[in-house]
Amino acid sequence: MRDQVRNVLTVSAFVALAACTAPTQDVDTAQLQQARALFKKLPADFGDSEHPISPERVALGKALFFDPRWSVDQNVSCATCHNPTLYGSDALNRSLGVRSQQHPRNAQTVLNTSGDIAANWRGDRKNVEDQATAAAIGRFSTGHSDHAAWIAQIEAIDAYRAMFQRAFPNQAQPVTPANLGLAIGAYERTLVTPAPFDSYLDGNLSALTPQARAGLRAFIDVGCAACHNGVGVGGGMFRKFGVHTEYWKATGSKEIDKGRFDVTKDHADLYVFKVASLRNVAMTAPYFHDGSVATLPEAVRVMATVQLGKTLTDAEVQDIVAFLGSLTGELPIDFVTAPRLPPKR
Repeated sequence: MRDQVRNVLTVSAFVALAACTAPTQDVDTAQLQQARALFKKLPADFGDSEHPISPERVALGKALFFDPRWSVDQNVSCATCHNPTLYGSDALNRSLGVRSQQHPRNAQTVLNTSGDIAANWRGDRKNVEDQATAAAIGRFSTGHSDHAAWIAQIEAIDAYRAMFQRAFPNQAQPVTPANLGLAIGAYERTLVTPAPFDSYLDGNLSALTPQARAGLRAFIDVGCAACHNGVGVGGGMFRKFGVHTEYWKATGSKEIDKGRFDVTKDHADLYVFKVASLRNVAMTAPYFHDGSVATLPEAVRVMATVQLGKTLTDAEVQDIVAFLGSLTGELPIDFVTAPRLPPKR
C-alpha cells in the first residue's frame, strides 16, 4: 500500500510539473520564433562577390591594421582606436589620433560591423573598404594629406611590396589606395564574434539565462528591436537620436553633434546617426557617438527615454542588460594575436 501511495504521489507530481512546464515551454518556443523573425545569426564572415576574402588579402590587411609605421608620425595604427583587448574599441569618450588630436566622435568597434549599412556614426563612408581608404589620408587617423605619402612609406618596406603583389597578383603597381581598402576590408570582414545569442537562435534555449530571456522579451516589447534588429542587432539603418526629447538633455553631452546633417546638409538628417550594432556592447563602454554615457544600464535608460518616450523599471533595465550580455562573443584568434610586421630594411 505504501508503495502504491508513493507511486500515485510521484505520478501526480509529474503531471503537475508537466502542466506547469508545458505553458512555459510554449512561451519560450514562441519567443524564439519571434526572435528569429527579428534577428539573424552571424555569418562565418562578411565577404561577398564585390569584396572577396582571400588568405593573401587578409594577411596583408591584418599587417596594415596593426602597423603604425604608415601614419605620419609612425605611432598610430588602426588598432590604436580599435584595440583587441577592448573588443575593437578604445574605452575613450572620443579617440585620440595622430599628434594626439581628439577625434570628434567615439570609436565604434570593428567587430561584426562590416555588414552595416555604412561605416562611421554619420554613415559618411560607404563600407569598411571606403572607410579604410579615406582614413589613409585622414587628419586624425594617419595625418597624411595625400595618398602618395603613405604609399612611399609602405613601398620603403620590401616585404610589403611583395605582400601587395601576392594579394593583387595581376597588377603591375598593386600598392594603391583602392587595394589598401580592399586588404584592410578583407581582414575586417573576418572579425566575427559568435555569441550565446547565436546559439539561442540555433534553438538552444538554455544558451540564454532565464534573466537574459526575460531581457529579450523586454527588449522586444519595449520597442528596442524596431531599430536594433538583424544580424548586428543594429547597424542596419539611420535614425534621429532624440525622437521624444533632445538627446543632449539625457546624455549631458557637452557639444551638440548634428550627425548626418553635416554630411548631407539635408535638414531631415539633423541629429541622425547610424543605429549602432549592439553586438559586444557590454564590452565597449562608453556609449553613444560622443562617449557621453559611462555605463550600459544608464545607456539603456537613456535610449528608452530619448527614443521611445518610456521610463524603465530597475528590473527591466537589469533584464535588458542581461540580454545584451548574451551578445558578447569570443574574440577571433586572428584579432587577439598581433602579426609579426615586415621589417624595414
